[in-house]
Amino acid sequence: MKKLNELLGTEFPIIQGGMANIATGEFAAACSNAGALGVIATGGMLEADLLRKQIRICKSLTDKPFGVNLMLMNPCADEMAQIIIEEGVQVVTTGAGSPGKYIPAWKEAGIKVLPVVAASILAKRLVNQGADAIIAEGMESGGHVGEMTTMALVPQVIDTVDVPVIAAGGIADGHGLAAALALGASGVAMGTRFVCVDECPISDNHRQWVINHTEKDTVLCQKTIGSMMRVSKNNASLLANEIENRGLRTGKGPMDILKEQMPVITGQKTRVAFQDGNVDSAIFCAGMGMGLVHDVVPVKVLLDRMVKEAEAHEAEDKKRKED
Repeated sequence: MKKLNELLGTEFPIIQGGMANIATGEFAAACSNAGALGVIATGGMLEADLLRKQIRICKSLTDKPFGVNLMLMNPCADEMAQIIIEEGVQVVTTGAGSPGKYIPAWKEAGIKVLPVVAASILAKRLVNQGADAIIAEGMESGGHVGEMTTMALVPQVIDTVDVPVIAAGGIADGHGLAAALALGASGVAMGTRFVCVDECPISDNHRQWVINHTEKDTVLCQKTIGSMMRVSKNNASLLANEIENRGLRTGKGPMDILKEQMPVITGQKTRVAFQDGNVDSAIFCAGMGMGLVHDVVPVKVLLDRMVKEAEAHEAEDKKRKED
């Protein structure tokens, strides 16, 4: 824990995930002020200057370190990578691809780079290119995922690289934090659990949906078109999968399937749904740790509780060894 806290300048070894259409500058600041590393998400941003605006909002609300998650599939990724440098962001996490082409410029600017990976081979390549730490994300996570579970992935990444490894996927409480540390991880990254904090800018209906549902209520979308995502099992995601399956049966190619899916999965619909509270009108990312989410609390309460639970596990483990 100490190693990651020193690297990031945080109180707790916990990173708020890149929650597309949710993780604003204001929300990232709240997470950083509570002791975690708050992260502004670029997923869903349609213009690069929106990132600059959110970074400045975050700066106005916290003097703690915070980061930006660059969604590498964003059409504005090149511009956003430069804005991150210009605005003096201290930490970058990346998702849905390899950030190799951006790393030299980020490192020259003194930015700490933490790519999200779903395979140990990519982790090794990115560390060789200058990554400061690796977020090893199992398929239990919400959002874009690979095919390995957190339990299988994290130890293999730790065995492959010599930088701190952060575990992600299915982690939502102090028991998960303790398990990640026992595997050798330096900390954890979470997204779904942060939906149910007071500061999260999402509808109460979405928060209650997460509380009322379990790990069985997520589904994988876009499994065959190169962009697999774990999302809530609702009318929108079931329709998206129906379109994909029908397209495969009729011999359609990936791009034709994606074009037909777009009216269902577009980020604009998700942004509207997050505000109007219609939990069935659009897909939204949700991880399998959802079954561990039982309440809505201030983010500071959540972090304190997680760390106390993890410390209690550590104390019990130490006592067992002594006995």
